[in-house]
Amino acid sequence: MSDRPLVVVLAYDGLCAFEYGCAMEVFALSRPEAGPGWYRCVVAGVEAGPLRAGARLSVLPDGDLSLLDQADTVVIPGWRGPHAPVPDDLAAALRAAHMRGARLVSICSGAFVLAATGLLDGRRATTHWHHTDVLARTYPEIRVEPDVLYTEDERLLTSAGSAAGLDLCLHVVRQDFGARIANQVARRLVIPAHRDGGQAQFIPRPVAKHAGRRLATLLDMIRGRLHEHWPVERMASEARMSPRGLHRHVCDATGLTPLNWLLNERVARARELLEETRLPVAEIAHVTGFGSEAGFRKQFRRITGLTASAYRRRFDATE
Repeated sequence: MSDRPLVVVLAYDGLCAFEYGCAMEVFALSRPEAGPGWYRCVVAGVEAGPLRAGARLSVLPDGDLSLLDQADTVVIPGWRGPHAPVPDDLAAALRAAHMRGARLVSICSGAFVLAATGLLDGRRATTHWHHTDVLARTYPEIRVEPDVLYTEDERLLTSAGSAAGLDLCLHVVRQDFGARIANQVARRLVIPAHRDGGQAQFIPRPVAKHAGRRLATLLDMIRGRLHEHWPVERMASEARMSPRGLHRHVCDATGLTPLNWLLNERVARARELLEETRLPVAEIAHVTGFGSEAGFRKQFRRITGLTASAYRRRFDATE
């Protein structure tokens, strides 16, 4: 028996190719830098293969749903659609795997497969913003969170739209192998190790071109000077907008109010410093613009769910 964790990626006829590719890119490629304990990855066919993925692709699974019997993690890369039926044997295999202790990870519309198992009842979940209302109406027992990139609740993990699957897969790597390896994988993928903010920032909203340029300049300025005091009035003045206009444009562009966007940026920078440096927490609080160490600790825990010290222990990349 191998002590390498086994990831089983589901494949089905009508497979969502991008979501499948996200899972394979993160879990199936060799990662010598991670050492000998990196994942084993196999593909389980919901039906007999070869299976169609997009117009010109086909996938030949390594086996059938019995592969889930030994899985440490099962990835559901999308689904045929929010109203497409979920086969009984697939739902049963997922329930059995979860009961045995496996972690179940859904990407985008794969949340509808988890929902059909009943495992998400009473739990947090998300899916692509285009389908969150459908998920909430179809499965009212689920606590649908439409404005997040991913959720985790008792070994049940769901992600928003397609690319958010990469965020969730990196989160899994971070849990299993730590921040240093997750950051290396992210660099190989040329994506950030963390993306902050919810998926509301990706919902189409018109933003006037002149406001977009001004806003981009302002947000870049603030990111480079987080230690400074940034009340809404100062932000508006720097962007040559009224406070009301600034509020509207920031909400349109990010899905957040100006002050909530600023808070998320400060916490994101604090996370990087906790992962990558040995700076004392008090100094991190200062350079990220929090008024006090106590205020920083309170807001950091509220947003991340962890204390600053616990976060550093879990995701320390300096070791």
